[in-house]
Amino acid sequence: MALSTRLAVRVQPGARREGLVGWLADGSLKLRVSAAPEDGRANRAIEALLATRLGLASGAVAVVRGATSRMKQVKIEGLDDVTVRGRIDAALAGDADGE
Repeated sequence: MALSTRLAVRVQPGARREGLVGWLADGSLKLRVSAAPEDGRANRAIEALLATRLGLASGAVAVVRGATSRMKQVKIEGLDDVTVRGRIDAALAGDADGE
């Protein structure tokens, strides 16, 4: 059976800077993308951003729920929940060092 996990994401589309913001109190991940929420552009940007930060191919990350909402459910193939959270935590720590 292939590994996969789902991640709750809160998105800020149309942001000046793209990136992971942090974990929210409800356990979801907040992130920003510069793409406008039109014609699926923001969703594609979310998939690309998460794939890059998780070290995965772009096809391994897909928005599976909330296509027109700021709250989304993202499916990540090839990693378990613990690994996903660990890689996101590492990326968040790296982002904080860069600011």
